[in-house]
Amino acid sequence: MVAEQQPLPGPAATSPYQNLETLRTSFPDQGILHVELNRPNKLNAMNAVFWAEYKKVFELAAHDPQVRVVIVSSNARVFTAGLDLSDEVVASNGETDPGRRGVALYHAVLNIQATFNAQANCQKPSIAVIHGACIGGGVDLVSAADIRYCSKDAYFCVKEVDIALAADLGTLQRLPKVVGNDSWVREMCYTARNAPSAEALQVGLVSQVCEDKEAVLQAALETARLIASKSPVAVVSTKNVLNFSRSRTVEEGLNYVATWNAFAIQTGDVRVAALASLSKKPATFSKL
Repeated sequence: MVAEQQPLPGPAATSPYQNLETLRTSFPDQGILHVELNRPNKLNAMNAVFWAEYKKVFELAAHDPQVRVVIVSSNARVFTAGLDLSDEVVASNGETDPGRRGVALYHAVLNIQATFNAQANCQKPSIAVIHGACIGGGVDLVSAADIRYCSKDAYFCVKEVDIALAADLGTLQRLPKVVGNDSWVREMCYTARNAPSAEALQVGLVSQVCEDKEAVLQAALETARLIASKSPVAVVSTKNVLNFSRSRTVEEGLNYVATWNAFAIQTGDVRVAALASLSKKPATFSKL
C-alpha cells in the first residue's frame, strides 16, 4: 500500500494562491508552482468551486514572474473521479422556454470550459502527474497539460458517454492532437473503457510511467527544475509557437515564429546563455 503523499516541501505561495478550498499549493523549488487537487474525501470530484479556483490559479501563474512551470498532482488516492455529479454546476436560471434554457446552458458550459482553457493557454508549461483513476474531467485536464507522467497504477477513462453526454471540456478537441491516433481516441470516447498506464504510454498520452505515486512526482519535479533553469523568454516563446502551430500549416507556423523571434531574439538571455556555454557554467536568468 502506498503511503499518503505529503506535499512537496517549500512555502506556499503568498496570497492569492492560499486559502483555496479544492486545491493545495506550494513552491517546492525556485520557479516551480505545485498545485494539488485537494478533495480527498470526494476523490477530487470537480465541483463549481474547483472550476473557479483552478482557473484562477492558472490565470495568476500566467503573469506571475515567480512561476516558470506548474506541476499538477493529486492529494487523494486517485487523480480524480471526474465531474461531481451531485453538484449543480450548470444552471439555467429557472428558464422553462427551451430556447432560452438552451442559451443559458450553452453559456454555462463555455464558462466551465474556460477553466482548462486557462491551463492550456497559460504561457507557463504545466506537467500533469497522474496516479490511480483519471476519469472524465480528469482526461480533459491532462489533455490541457504540456507534459503528462503517470504511475503504473494509473488508468484513463473518457466516461461521459456513460452519463449520456459527449465530453465537452476539451477531450474531444485536444486528445486527438495529443496522441495523434484518431481511431484510438474514438474507441475510448465511444466505449468509456479504461486505458491502463502501459497503453497510455504506447499511444503517447503520457511520456513517462513510473513505479508509484512518489516516483512519478519526483520525476515531474526533476523535469520542472530543468525547465525552470532555462530562459523564461525561451520557454514562453516555445510554448506560444507550439500552441499556435498545432492547428495551422507548417508555413503559417514558420511565419509566426519568424515574427515572434524578431523581438524575442533581442532578449539579453541570449547573451547570458552564450557566455554560460563558453564558460561551462550554468546560466542564471532573471524573472520574466
